[in-house]
Amino acid sequence: MDQGLAAPMPRGRGFRSSRMEPIECRDVLVQNVLFTGDLEAVRKHFTESAAVNLIIESKGDELRWTSRKLGLWSLTYEQELTTPLHITAGRGYLDCLRHLLLRGAAVDFAPGGKTALHEACAAARTDCVRLLLSFGADPKTVSEAGYQPLHLCKSPASIQCAQLLLQYGASVNSQTEEEEDTALHVAARHGLEEHVQLYLRHGAGLEAKNEEGQTPLNAACAQAHPPQDMERYYRVCQQLVQSGANVDAADRDRQRPLHQACKNASAHVVELLLAHGASVNIMSYSGNTAMHNILQVLRYCCSSPRTIEVLINSYDRVRVTDEWAEAVPTEIMQKHPDFYESLFSLGQRPRSLQHLARCALRSYLEGRLLQVLPELHLPSSLHQFLLLSFEDILY
Repeated sequence: MDQGLAAPMPRGRGFRSSRMEPIECRDVLVQNVLFTGDLEAVRKHFTESAAVNLIIESKGDELRWTSRKLGLWSLTYEQELTTPLHITAGRGYLDCLRHLLLRGAAVDFAPGGKTALHEACAAARTDCVRLLLSFGADPKTVSEAGYQPLHLCKSPASIQCAQLLLQYGASVNSQTEEEEDTALHVAARHGLEEHVQLYLRHGAGLEAKNEEGQTPLNAACAQAHPPQDMERYYRVCQQLVQSGANVDAADRDRQRPLHQACKNASAHVVELLLAHGASVNIMSYSGNTAMHNILQVLRYCCSSPRTIEVLINSYDRVRVTDEWAEAVPTEIMQKHPDFYESLFSLGQRPRSLQHLARCALRSYLEGRLLQVLPELHLPSSLHQFLLLSFEDILY
C-alpha cells in the first residue's frame, strides 16, 4: 500500500478519531478496486483504519475553468476529494461498505464537504443508508453546500432512504443553508408524491418559505415539467391543497400558485386551485394576473384547451384579438374546432347572461365559494357549473 500514498492529509469536516491520520491515495489500481466493488480485493487491501480512511481525488461531474502554466486557462472536470466509504456507499456496494465500517472507517468523515450518507441518499442506495445509520452516521450532518441528507432524496427511488433518515432523527423541517428549502420544498419541486405524503405525516410545514419566498405549493406549481409528468405534479399539488396549503400564497415576486401553474400550462392544477378558491384577479409584482400569464404562453398551452377554458370562464369579459388565432397552430385548431371557434368568436360578441350571472356569484363569494356551496343545496349540474366544470366550449 506504500505505492501511490501521499503525506497525511488534514482532517475533514465531521472526521472521527482513528488510530492514524488519513492519507491520500493516488494508486489507480487501489482506486479501481473500490470503483468496481471487488469485495475480495477490498478485503485484501483495506485491513486497518489507516487504509479504510484513505483520501482519494476523483473527477466530479461538473466542468470548471482552471489556470495552467503560462497564464493559460482550460476547461476541466472539477476534482473532488472522496474516500473508500463514499465510493462504496454511492455505488451501492453493500458488502464492501460493511467491510470498511467493520475495519473502522470514520462514518462521518467528509474531506470533500459531504459524508458517505449524503452520497448514498443522493444515489438512492437504501441498503447503504440503512447500514451507515446503524453504524452511527449523523442524519442531520450538513454538507459544505448546506444540505442535510434528507434534502438529497430527490428521486422516486429514494423514498425508503427518506423514511430511514426520519426514523433515525432527521428533521423534516430543516432548511438548506443557501436556498432555505425544506425537504417538502424539494419533494414538491421534483413531483415526488410519496415523499410529500411522508413529510406531511411527519409534520412538514405547509407554509414554510424558502429564500425566494416560495411555499412548497409555489415550488410545485412553478416547476416546469414534461407532459408525461403532469399527473404526478397534479397529485402532489392535490395533497398539499387538501392538507390545507394556502392557494394564494405569494412568493417574493408576488407570484401565486395560479400564476405559476398557468405559465406551465398545468390544466388540472389550474382547475384544482380555482376549485379551492384561488383568486384570479390578483396581480404579481410585474402587474400580471393569471390570465396575462396564460395569454403569454398561449402558443405553448393551446394543445390543452381546458386550461384556457377554466381561465376564460373565471372572468366576465376577456378581450380576444386576432393575435390569439395567430398563436394557435392550424393542426391544434383542427383537433379542437368547436372550442377554438367559440373562443375566437368572443372577440365579436359578449359572454352569455348565464355566464355573467356565474361570474357575479363567484365574485360575491370569492374565498368562501367552497364553504357556501354545500349549504345552497343546488342541483348537481348547477353545482358543477359554478365550479367551472369543463364543457369544451365557451359561450
